[in-house]
Amino acid sequence: MRAVYARSQSDGDPLSGLVVGELPRPQAPQGWKRVRVRASALNHHDLFSLRGIGLPADRLPMVLGCDAAGIDDDGNEVIVHAVIPSADWSGDETMDPRRSLLSELYPGTMADEVLVPARNLLPKPPELDFTAAACLPTSWLTAYRMLFTVNPAAPGSTVLVQGSGGGVASALIAMASAAGYRVWATGRTEEKREHARRQGAAAVFEPGARLPERVDTVFDSVGEATWAHSLKSLRPGGAVVTCGATSGPNPPADLNRVFFLQLRVLGSTMGTREEFARMLQFLVATGIRPQLDSVLPLEQARDGFAKMAAGDVAGKIVFTH
Repeated sequence: MRAVYARSQSDGDPLSGLVVGELPRPQAPQGWKRVRVRASALNHHDLFSLRGIGLPADRLPMVLGCDAAGIDDDGNEVIVHAVIPSADWSGDETMDPRRSLLSELYPGTMADEVLVPARNLLPKPPELDFTAAACLPTSWLTAYRMLFTVNPAAPGSTVLVQGSGGGVASALIAMASAAGYRVWATGRTEEKREHARRQGAAAVFEPGARLPERVDTVFDSVGEATWAHSLKSLRPGGAVVTCGATSGPNPPADLNRVFFLQLRVLGSTMGTREEFARMLQFLVATGIRPQLDSVLPLEQARDGFAKMAAGDVAGKIVFTH
C-alpha cells in the first residue's frame, strides 16, 4: 500500500528520513478496525517524529500521521480518534500514562489504510466532508479540550491565542469566537494575522506586542518564544493553558510574576472520545469549519512537510488519498 513514513531520523534535517512509497498492508489485531483513508492531515507531531522526538529509532520504519477520515470495512464514513489507551484502561484516556498516539507505537494514518481499535472510530457527520473531518483529531480536539474543559474563563471573557497560524491556534480562534469569547491573537506575519481575523479574532497583534488590556486566559502552544509575553499578558489570577512547545520546551519560569499575581499554568493534552463527539456536534451546530492552508495528493506529501518545516503555514495541510 502507499504510505508516508519515517525511514530514519535527523534533528537538523528531518525531511531526509521522509519516504513516500510502498509498505506491506497491515494485518488487523482482534478488536481493531480497518479504515480506507480518504484524507489525512499534517501536524507538528509528524515533524517531531522525523526529528527523533517521541518515536524511538527501533520502531522505524513508521507510518506517520495521527489524523484521518475514511470508510471502514462496513462501509461507514468515520473519523479516527488518534489517542490509543492501554487495553485495560477505563476513564479519561488522556490520563493513561501508557497511552500513545497513532504513529508512535502503531502505524499512523498517512497510508491507504490504517488500523485502529473499534472504540477509536466516530461516525463522520454528513455535514463535514472528508477533508474537513481529517483536520479534527489532533489540533482541533486539542483546542476543544483546552477551551471547554481546561480553560477557567467563561464566554464573554477576553482570551489571547499565541501563534495564530498553527492548527491548534486556528481552531482555538474559530471555536472561541463562535462560543462568545472576545478573541485576540498574535501572528508573525500580516498573512497569519489576516488568517486570524478570518477565523474570528476581534483584534490581532505582532508577537510580543503590548496589549490594550490584560486578558483572562492565554492559550500557548508555542513555548519558549512566547512564554514571557503570555505571562505578562495575564490579569491577576489569570491562566495560561498550554498544550505544546513548538519553539522549545524550556521557557523562562518568571516565578515572581506567577506567584505574586497568582497566575495559573494549566497543561492540556489531546482529548477524549467523548470530547471529540461533543466537538463534532459543536461544529455542526455552529457551522464553523477548519481553514485549509493547502490540500495535496498523498504523493506530494513531502511538499506539505517542507512547508510546515519552514513555518510557512496558515491553517491545516491535508493530504487526499
